[in-house]
Amino acid sequence: MAKKQKKAQSGGTPATVALTAAGVDFTVHSYDHDPSHPSYGEEAAEAMGVSPDRVFKTLVAEVDGSLVVGVVPVAGSLDLKALAAAVGGKRATMADPALAERTTGYVRGGISPLGQRKKLPTVLDDSAGAHPTICVSAGRRGLEVELSPKDLAELTDAVLAPIGKS
Repeated sequence: MAKKQKKAQSGGTPATVALTAAGVDFTVHSYDHDPSHPSYGEEAAEAMGVSPDRVFKTLVAEVDGSLVVGVVPVAGSLDLKALAAAVGGKRATMADPALAERTTGYVRGGISPLGQRKKLPTVLDDSAGAHPTICVSAGRRGLEVELSPKDLAELTDAVLAPIGKS
């Protein structure tokens, strides 16, 4: 694992490269990913010692036939109806994992809202604004990036909406 962490910090991921290119402040957090952990997001929160309401997961859904990204706290889940409404759609379902991976260029559990192969419309849960910084995947399991929710919203052209549910 140490080699991967060193490589991630020196070479970067598409997400960290995008953040560096944008010139925003961010911090990379790495930890040893446990493949047997039942939740990637909760594992990240525990490993970093960060409250689960400040660690956000990136979920890819299909809204009326188009892929959309929802970014919500790991402590809750994605409200598909609210996501569809936030982008002016009617019906949302979770995207096929293989399609999400192919489209974003990231593997499940490591999908970042930043630096995606194909930039998808993004909705950030409005609870993010309650925190000075939040953590999202940096594009690899065991790698998170901490940044301001404002910077995340600007870089992803995200809509802020109440899409998370407890």
